[in-house]
Amino acid sequence: MNSGVPVLEVGGSHVTAAVVSPASDGVEGLYRAGLDSKASADSIIGELCEAAKQLPLAKGLAVALPGPFDFAAGVAWYKLDKFAALYGHDLGRSLRERLGLDQVVFLNDAEAFTVGEWSVGELRGLDRCVGITIGTGIGSAFLDDGRAVRTGDSVPPGGELYKTSYDGRPIEDWISARAILRRYAEKLTTPPPPTAGVKEVAEAARAGDAVAKSALVESFQVLSDALTPWLERFGATRVVLGGSIAGAFDVVAEVFPFPVSATADAEHSALIGAAEHYLRN
Repeated sequence: MNSGVPVLEVGGSHVTAAVVSPASDGVEGLYRAGLDSKASADSIIGELCEAAKQLPLAKGLAVALPGPFDFAAGVAWYKLDKFAALYGHDLGRSLRERLGLDQVVFLNDAEAFTVGEWSVGELRGLDRCVGITIGTGIGSAFLDDGRAVRTGDSVPPGGELYKTSYDGRPIEDWISARAILRRYAEKLTTPPPPTAGVKEVAEAARAGDAVAKSALVESFQVLSDALTPWLERFGATRVVLGGSIAGAFDVVAEVFPFPVSATADAEHSALIGAAEHYLRN
């Protein structure tokens, strides 16, 4: 295990630590813990360090996490409730100092997921392909032979779909966990249970709830409509979906006119993709 790359995969409510073998893309020493993204900066960094300490760190550390984040500089620019305490914080320096590391390499979590899917998953070996993660917001990556394309007219600004709009509103107002739940609530005659999430909406749709299905289909139809012109410009031949609401794919598969599938294991792919990014750097 000591010959592998130590990786942290960070989400809004969790952190996963593992060692990825570069020879086999095997994932070992998996450690998962909850993460309070609304805590103080010191608390968040402490939780990340505690997870990292479960790994052999002689080779440094790869960290996959969501934006907005300056991945080259290691500085966080979160403004909303999740990780807001880290705004303007040099997370790279904090991790290096607290863990005694020479190198910490950061990567967007959607890009890590997509690179992992290109290596071992649904996108394996494809020339041009796209990964989309959907949860609190939307993450995306456009790959050319396994490497992210972030510039040019064939991809959204920075390769990030969340920076685009649909019908005059940010696309995340149409397709994200909060957008789906809002649409579902608006269609109901009585408020949904406060604990209802997208998973519960998808389960209701599978059980024959027409309102739940229409909320999901309408939201994913926006994703399909918004993504189609980018796929044509980029020349992508396949899309893979990941994130916390990819489990609803079977309910909405009908809306996509292009080849698309849901990941078998988003966490596993993100860990592998982060390790590959570390080795490239």
